[in-house]
Amino acid sequence: MPVPISREDEERTKRIKERMSRIKFKILVMSGKGGVGKTSVAVNMALALSSLGKKTGILDIDIHGPNVPKMLGIEGVTLYGNENSIEPFKMNENLVVVSIALLSQDTDQPIIWRGPLKTALIKQFLGDVNWGELDYLIIDAPPGTGDEPLSICQILPDLTGTVIVTTPQDVAILDSRKSVIFSQKLNAPVIGIVENMSGFKCPKCGYDIALFGKGGGEKAAKDLHVDFLGDILFDPLVVEYEDKGRPYVLERKDSSTGKAFFNIVRNIIDKLEKRI
Repeated sequence: MPVPISREDEERTKRIKERMSRIKFKILVMSGKGGVGKTSVAVNMALALSSLGKKTGILDIDIHGPNVPKMLGIEGVTLYGNENSIEPFKMNENLVVVSIALLSQDTDQPIIWRGPLKTALIKQFLGDVNWGELDYLIIDAPPGTGDEPLSICQILPDLTGTVIVTTPQDVAILDSRKSVIFSQKLNAPVIGIVENMSGFKCPKCGYDIALFGKGGGEKAAKDLHVDFLGDILFDPLVVEYEDKGRPYVLERKDSSTGKAFFNIVRNIIDKLEKRI
């Protein structure tokens, strides 16, 4: 026997639909496993989009490890609102941010929640945050195919699609293939695969070193018949900048890695906006 839908659930679903209808493109950034730089890619994608004049939001749903505020240098900021809505943090004229890390000042306390609580928070972020009119909403999910990405795919039937981040080595590619198949099973279009840490250029001699191999992401994209959006060289300065909360892709846009981020974002823009 089906469970009756409460009035509160109906109202929340309506609010989510209304809020999300004002956002043109909603992109879920996923990875099959941790340690591939998914959040770094999501943050730099959002920064690059905003610098290109796109009204952009970034929603951090990595509830157990919300690192977006740290990378953006907004630790200590608290979100405010009223009984009707929550205001996102405004980074600049084109970028707003929401994360569970911005709801509490105690960053050392773990979130010990099961699936239903996480789903309820995601619904609140989608339906109660005053996102306004956006061109892009970048949603940073935790690694894997668990509650958070599943909730997004089920709550947002008009999700534009997923971007899958991987590194070149076999174990990462194996798990990224699962993310692609997960997206396909949930009818979430795969926008494409990004290969992160795709080699390292020696600062002394300029020689390209394949730290974790190279080309695995592109091969997986071909095998799975999805687009390959581009690869990103490993640059130790990305870690240094993000630890200090500095916008790498804006301050080093002329570096090889900076150009790679912009390249990937332009590929996404070309792919999505030509549909309109």
